[in-house]
Amino acid sequence: MNEYNVKALNDGYKNAHIAMQSLADILPAVEDKHFKEHLLLEYRAYESIIAEFEDYMLKNNLNPKDINVLKKMMLWTSIKMKTFMDNSKNQIAEMMIKGTVMGVNELTAMLNEQKNLDEGVKTLLQKLLSLEEKYQEELKKFL
Repeated sequence: MNEYNVKALNDGYKNAHIAMQSLADILPAVEDKHFKEHLLLEYRAYESIIAEFEDYMLKNNLNPKDINVLKKMMLWTSIKMKTFMDNSKNQIAEMMIKGTVMGVNELTAMLNEQKNLDEGVKTLLQKLLSLEEKYQEELKKFL
């Protein structure tokens, strides 16, 4: 497997982990039952795609690398500060939409940058991209 495929796998894996970590950090601040249920569905979907990345990577003798502890702490701190100031459904939906936009942009750039991705890597990245695009749209109804 070439170096770009390995980097793309690791970046996609981290992208999904950041989304899942953000959801884990934000869920305690969510008071609206319907919104919380939606975010839990998102969490499970990211958990599932992370497992797919892990399986693919392990089958290709690669070790999945989680986001580092410092990044997790920075993410947690940012979320806690923003939700402490305003934990309204609108504020939280806006935060989550911004995160999905960043994920969509990153994944789109990866897919456009390299046309010679292994089919399995490309499939995983496209699946994650579709998930991010879907949530970006669905979150708008909570604004």
